[in-house]
Amino acid sequence: MGIYFCFNLHTMNNIITDTRKTGLLILLIALCSFSISLSLLRVIATGSPMFLFLNWNLFLAIIPWLFTRYLHDRKATIHKRMYIALLATWLLFFPNSPYILTDLFHLKKSTSMPIWYDLVLILSYAWTALVFGFMSLHDIETMSEKRYGVKKTNIILITLLFMASFGVYLGRFLRWNSWDIIANPFGLASDISDRFINPLDHPRTWGVTVLLGVFLNLAYFSMKYIRKQKN
Repeated sequence: MGIYFCFNLHTMNNIITDTRKTGLLILLIALCSFSISLSLLRVIATGSPMFLFLNWNLFLAIIPWLFTRYLHDRKATIHKRMYIALLATWLLFFPNSPYILTDLFHLKKSTSMPIWYDLVLILSYAWTALVFGFMSLHDIETMSEKRYGVKKTNIILITLLFMASFGVYLGRFLRWNSWDIIANPFGLASDISDRFINPLDHPRTWGVTVLLGVFLNLAYFSMKYIRKQKN
């Protein structure tokens, strides 16, 4: 009887887990479909491909989540060096998730489309990208807590979000991207080092990094504690 009970308990747990995964997948598909549909409808209505670039930005924002899903599912079978390499690659792409927030800079009045439509369009991409980014960071949190504990993991999360904010600055204002670590590593290193060596010469760098970093931390930890309250 005890074995039968344990078996059914394990089966029920698998069903609940699978249901949650299915529900999450449906939500992610819905978010992506809604955003893409808005951009395509805009092209049909105006004949302008103005916001189609957001689809590429969204693809880049999804990459970190794909990395952490792979790491989370196969961490026991991945060689340690490969694991570290994948984490480093994840860190290069992670700023792409909050980056779309800055695409609100492209919001302006248009004669062909109401500004409220463009606002909803950009916000839908920004939110979808942020959801993927936060899910990716949650995977990092889960893996980190097992090794370092909750307190150290929170410090890691805060640091990663400020690093992501700095990455957003590099992408938006200096026009660097994740690929430039290979394509132009010396130019990228020069710009980064100058901002650390001469911080007072770059107030915008640290203004963007600090304020966006605080916002991202508040957003992530808000979602984290809301999730805990639900559980």
